[in-house]
Parts: sequence; structure tokens; C-alpha cells
Amino acid sequence: MPPEVSSQTSDSSANGRVLHFVKLNRDLSWQVAPSLLISFKFAWAGISYAFQTQRNFRIHVVMGSLAIGLGIALHLTAVEMAIVSLTIGAVLGMELLNTAIESVVDLTVKQNYHELAKIAKDCAAAAVLIAALVAIGVAGSLMLPKLWLLILPVFN
Repeated sequence: MPPEVSSQTSDSSANGRVLHFVKLNRDLSWQVAPSLLISFKFAWAGISYAFQTQRNFRIHVVMGSLAIGLGIALHLTAVEMAIVSLTIGAVLGMELLNTAIESVVDLTVKQNYHELAKIAKDCAAAAVLIAALVAIGVAGSLMLPKLWLLILPVFN
């Protein structure tokens, strides 16, 4: 049995059978991040890695920052800003998951082509695309009417 799994045997049972209990040994899981501060350090390392290596993550960060700036300039309400921020967070989170999935798939298949690897990577990228399109729709529905009211007097 692997070291992370231990078994326990019991002789008592309702039908005379021997019951086997499997208990996961989670000691190794705590060795990865012994404190909450170190967990945050690992999370920041992931964000930093994505920002340094993933062009699309940088694009999403810039576009999200522009959306926040435009929301402030247009005097969106606190609820509207929260909605915009949540959609930006969803896009960035999806981009991080996409990066993680692509890394694990690349680690698994190495330099070989595999149709299932392509499907996994394409679906992860599609999740980012959908989140980004929804974010554009949400930001547009909240910002375009106010932007239109600012631009309309210029043309009249």
C-alpha cells in the first residue's frame, strides 16, 4: 500500500464479514505549506509566474485595470464596480486555471501529440474565452449607457 494510505481491520460486523477501513494519511499534505503565510506566498508565486510568462494573462490584467479605471471615471455605483470587479476576477481566475491545466497536460504528454491533451487544452482556453466575453458584456452593459451620455452632447 502507498505510504499515504493505511488500512485498519475490524473483526466485528453485522453479517460476520471482516470490515476493512482505509484511512488516508494526510501528513504529507501539510508539508507543502506549513503556514497560511507560506500558502499565500505560493499563491503569489503562481500569479507572478502567470504574469511573467502568459501574454494573455497580462492582456487580461491590463484590460481589467482599464475597465476599473473607466468605471471610476464614469462614477459607477459600488454595486456596479463590484460586478465589474467580480467578472474581472473570474477571467483572471480562469486564465490561471488554464495555465495550470496546460502545464499539467504538457508535463503528462511531454513532446507527444495526444488528442485528449488537445481537447483538455482547448476546453480550458474556451473557458477563458467565455469568461472574457461575459466580462465584456457585463462591463459594456454597465458602462456604455453612461459613456453614451457623455459622448452624445459632443455630437449635438
